[in-house]
Amino acid sequence: MREFRYAAATDPAAAVALLAGEPSGAFLGGGTNLVDLMKLGVATPDVLVDVRTLTSREVTDAADGGLRIGAGVPNADLAADRRVRERYPVLAQALLAAASGQLRNRATTAGNLLQRTRCGYFTDVTRPCNKRSPGSGCGALRGLHRNHAVLGQTLDGPGTCVATQPSDMAVAMVALDAVVQVLGPDGARSIPIGELHRLPGDDASRDTTLRHGELVTAVDLPPMDMPSRYRKVRDRASFAFALVSVAAALRVEDGVVADVRLALGGVAHKPWRAAVAEGALRGRPATEESFAAAADAELAAATPLPGNGYKVPLARNVVVRTLLELTGGLA
Repeated sequence: MREFRYAAATDPAAAVALLAGEPSGAFLGGGTNLVDLMKLGVATPDVLVDVRTLTSREVTDAADGGLRIGAGVPNADLAADRRVRERYPVLAQALLAAASGQLRNRATTAGNLLQRTRCGYFTDVTRPCNKRSPGSGCGALRGLHRNHAVLGQTLDGPGTCVATQPSDMAVAMVALDAVVQVLGPDGARSIPIGELHRLPGDDASRDTTLRHGELVTAVDLPPMDMPSRYRKVRDRASFAFALVSVAAALRVEDGVVADVRLALGGVAHKPWRAAVAEGALRGRPATEESFAAAADAELAAATPLPGNGYKVPLARNVVVRTLLELTGGLA
């Protein structure tokens, strides 16, 4: 590990000002992802600004019936919060499906949202990776890509990248229409979570739309009045990233879909909001046939590689099963 400086600020504004003057610096929260990347030589910050104790570690009720989650809330505490379990079960389930108990005790809300891909070509500095080293190519295209993206990839040009975003929590928050609160050198701003993460485009090195020096301070959840569920398919029963995951919320009235929220994980460079499927479902009968047709409409845009085509039918089946469970159609 190369040498770096450690800095502690007295408040969020001071931390932002400090990092803004360090082009190669980074914020340090729980450190469950960043420290690993530093050990591997993938991340090489000159200075770490410790923000672990600067942002709130509390979950508070909002006036509109929603919740505000402090950026420093540990994943384990968030999953155990009674209000989250009762009003946002999709989020509690997503958190409990992630990592291990030890990591959930340490990982923070902000850090979970901002964790980087676990693509083996990104984490191996001897391999080509446009995300780690722009212009070097994408080793996964002709290498091992079983776990990689089937939606929204960039398959040619300088931004070529088929990596997936690994956060389970982020998928649930996308389905919940969360809003991320950020403090930066130019002041505070609110970012709808669907606009926080980005597709590769022509620059695969950028995972999010955050500007340098911006610090996530909280995440706001709007009120939720629909049953919700998170389902994750993975290679092992625990401590494994999603091959495909689905965060869903569904309201059925008189046998018809009145409202629906769907987001997919493990299939794209960002948590994938299934807006096409949502549009195909609203006003339609809440049946297995409707659910399957909506999933097919969403996945028609998929461009799988030779080794990960299985993700398309897998995603379809997981969407259908999750929605059926929310209707009571499956035990």
